[in-house]
Amino acid sequence: MTPLARLLAQRIAATGPLTVADYMTESLLHPDHGYYATRDPLGAAGDFTTAPEISQMFGELLGLALAQSWLDQGAPGSIVLAELGPGRGTLMADVLRATAKVPGLAEAATVHFIEASPTLREEQRRRVPQATWHDSVADLPEGPLFLLANEFFDALPIRQFVRQGRLWAERVVGLAEGRLAWGLAPPAAVPALADRLTDTRDGDVIEVCPALPGIMGEVGRRIATHGGTALLVDYGGWHLTGDSFQAVRRHAYADPLEAPGEADLTAHVDFEALAQAAAPAAVTPTTTQGAFLERLGITPRAQVLARALSGERLAAHVAAHRRLTHPDEMGTLFKVMGVHPAAVPPPPGFAD
Repeated sequence: MTPLARLLAQRIAATGPLTVADYMTESLLHPDHGYYATRDPLGAAGDFTTAPEISQMFGELLGLALAQSWLDQGAPGSIVLAELGPGRGTLMADVLRATAKVPGLAEAATVHFIEASPTLREEQRRRVPQATWHDSVADLPEGPLFLLANEFFDALPIRQFVRQGRLWAERVVGLAEGRLAWGLAPPAAVPALADRLTDTRDGDVIEVCPALPGIMGEVGRRIATHGGTALLVDYGGWHLTGDSFQAVRRHAYADPLEAPGEADLTAHVDFEALAQAAAPAAVTPTTTQGAFLERLGITPRAQVLARALSGERLAAHVAAHRRLTHPDEMGTLFKVMGVHPAAVPPPPGFAD
């Protein structure tokens, strides 16, 4: 057992089973033993790699898409340039470098990060020292909001409900022979899932992210009120059904209950819930990451960068382009949604 597993087992023995959301929260954010609180999880030495760490092209293109949205909205003279869950700060560093030559943008923007991990905050400070850090979107200053969220919503804690007749049994983490084990709470009516009784069957699993409406609602309110654009990149889908809760450790899938505090825990993102929460701001239809990056010009950019490379560096560059865009890799697994004021055009990269 990990140290956190022992603490959770003691808590369960004393007060009863944990919801999946409580288990995720403790596993990821426990101040002494939580996964994000105690380590840098990214890169070859960590447990997973995100798109900004694969190639600078990802951040460059997202940054230029935000810059074009800023121009399309009249180039406001003071904007909030923010990122949710900025990892090591690599994405924002690439954004700032790529947009440095857009006249007036650097002077207009103040950089803000929403980050819960003290360890990652230190990494971000090294790469983007001018940033200001906040605990929640509600803490951001008011004003036009140009925001990025790459693999942020997938790490938000979820609750899981299993349909039983017209009732729902919540999936919980309990104990079996002293070890963490799955269980079900007694079936009950869940008013928030009343509409899912029409498109599910007995045994189907529905996942709900309690924090999503508040976060996305605040982003949508700010963009609808003050202007701006949000680009949301994550894996997931629309109107989801099924158990997507998973653990990743050392770049491989693992048992989510095996090593709490030592594995990344995520779930697929419900883009339908994101779209609903963003109102009254407008949202684009979701598109795949591969199609989005191709529309923004990733292949011509890759060709320009390739001219200065050879040997292993060239091979790595070609592999990075493929990994970001190819359908067999991240190209279709990851989806992109844009949020913008209803009265202005959507950001670049989305189909007409």
